[in-house]
Amino acid sequence: MSLTPEVAGVVARMREADISFADLGLADARQFYIDTLAKSGGEPVPMGQIVEHELTLDDRSLGARRYRPDGLAEGVAPTLVYFHGGGWVLGDLESHDRVCRQLAQRAGCQLVAVDYRLAPEHCLPASSEDAIAAYGYLVEHATEFDIDVHRLAVGGDSAGGHLSAVVALAARDAGWPLALQVLIYPATDLREVAGQYPSKARNANVPPLTAELMAWFGQRSVDANTDPLDWRVSPILAETLEGTAPALVITAGADVLMDEGVLYAARLADDSVDVDHAHYPGVIHGFIEMHAWLAATGEVMDRIAAAVRARLAISS
Repeated sequence: MSLTPEVAGVVARMREADISFADLGLADARQFYIDTLAKSGGEPVPMGQIVEHELTLDDRSLGARRYRPDGLAEGVAPTLVYFHGGGWVLGDLESHDRVCRQLAQRAGCQLVAVDYRLAPEHCLPASSEDAIAAYGYLVEHATEFDIDVHRLAVGGDSAGGHLSAVVALAARDAGWPLALQVLIYPATDLREVAGQYPSKARNANVPPLTAELMAWFGQRSVDANTDPLDWRVSPILAETLEGTAPALVITAGADVLMDEGVLYAARLADDSVDVDHAHYPGVIHGFIEMHAWLAATGEVMDRIAAAVRARLAISS
């Protein structure tokens, strides 16, 4: 897959840095991930209000951060619930702070970023269980979070895209309101099926998500209790996607996860879900986090913002 000139320059710098997560301990890898996204994400967009929360579930609590951009009226508001990426092993509220600020400002909505338990301390489907429970909690406690439940979306990137797809399925089954699912280069199939997804071989050496890093994540995110056939682990294996919320699926041409994202978008359409598939050829995995480096990042953020505004009835 050929890269755009701008993306090729970023890839060249990544290769020159020659830093492998495999060479780092888990704590160092997590900090490196946060530090890297801080550099690639650019200056944080000012917010009118940021509120820290704890979601108190039955046997655990999860951190959450609520963003309200300047100009958003007080009181209940259209809301995007966001789950960060990081291979179910890395990432937190800090790693995706810049992404969340950008999306909230561009869409003109409230955004609630939700943390979840990470592997290897808590292997899949723990993160899926957290995402489902957190979404249900926000629906049930909507008044406390100034959420307009009739104008509610979910979204995330990579592992967060996976969790968003899982939440959309759970919301359908539970009868929770959901107007839009935004799946940004999502992982949708955690089975090891040789040759099923050619993009895994074709883009195996394209950073940041190389085959080596995929293996590193895989060794840490699943264990003997993880069933890859469970829809909470591989949402593409759900019996049907019919009845889930309208979707915006974003894929990148130079991404190992491209094919499973493309296939998920096709399955949504086949199951009568209203889906908008936005494909960016010549662009790499993780580009939603590269606002300081890539023009394509601003373009995809505007695409997401437009979908959120349309589905949540937000006036420009």
